[in-house]
Amino acid sequence: MKDIARDLGVSVITVSKALRNHSDISPETRARVLKRARELNYSPNLAARALVTGRTHLMGLVVPDLVHSFFAEIAKGLSGILRNSGYSLLISSSEENPELEKQAVDQLLGRGVDVLLVASAQENVDAFQHVTEKKVPYILVDRSFSGFAANFVGVKDETVGALATEHLISAGCRTIAHIGGTHISTAAGRLEGYRRTLSQHGILVRPEYIVSADKSDESADNAGYQTAMKLLSLDLRPDGIFCFNDPVAIGAMKAILESGLRIPEDVALIGCGNLHFDDALRVPLSSVDQRSEMIGQRAGRLAISLIEAEFPVRPKSIFLEPKLVIRESSKRPR
Repeated sequence: MKDIARDLGVSVITVSKALRNHSDISPETRARVLKRARELNYSPNLAARALVTGRTHLMGLVVPDLVHSFFAEIAKGLSGILRNSGYSLLISSSEENPELEKQAVDQLLGRGVDVLLVASAQENVDAFQHVTEKKVPYILVDRSFSGFAANFVGVKDETVGALATEHLISAGCRTIAHIGGTHISTAAGRLEGYRRTLSQHGILVRPEYIVSADKSDESADNAGYQTAMKLLSLDLRPDGIFCFNDPVAIGAMKAILESGLRIPEDVALIGCGNLHFDDALRVPLSSVDQRSEMIGQRAGRLAISLIEAEFPVRPKSIFLEPKLVIRESSKRPR
């Protein structure tokens, strides 16, 4: 840095700010510094910088599963924001296991991350007490805890459930089943939206039509297949199924078609997540788009603001508006 400063006739502080993309430095000066740094093959010692500044410029992201492309899209959106801000992202998967999540969080805290982002598999908030004691800011992504004041970025899952159920009703379905998740907030919210919407239309909420997939992400297609088979064996078969997420819906689609039924004529189907391959399925799948990549982007901007805040700030919730995406799986003939 001293060599660059001497060569360009500027101060070492100016060089430092230019390399950190500080707003005090003009674009022209930053360009000169970066050009000379490339010529000298200079790269900063990040460990040494962290000792001086108290920041590692690392962010930690813990998700339930990286196979499920919904969370991969969140990571993509987050990475895009950080790439232009001088921060790096460390990603860990909890495999939907609360204990593995705790281990991942501890490892990231041990690496000195400046902020944590977690799509949590926990049933309660006890695990976050440890993070609070470390005085590391954190953001809950996609999944939240009722009554718990924490930074959050995602959608209102009751709205997601209501959108999907309302669509099946408008398509002419009257015996609508729901394949849900387990203990997580997204499952509870979508179930509540489903129940509320049926009641508002005077449609009976049948307990036998509400089933839970044993696995919500990793083996979701198989869980969706098994639970859909149970629904299809009922004396009064449902004519519409709202699935907790798209992987579950893909399993349910397989079950319906293997049973010799038509989609959507016999059973209309809708999922949640709007995965990229939904329109390439045997029957293109209707879904509720949660704006996964935008969730990552908004979480990234919030994370940077938490790191750079001079004083602790009040927890902030950012809700994105989900969008209904209608495809062939729910386009029933009138």
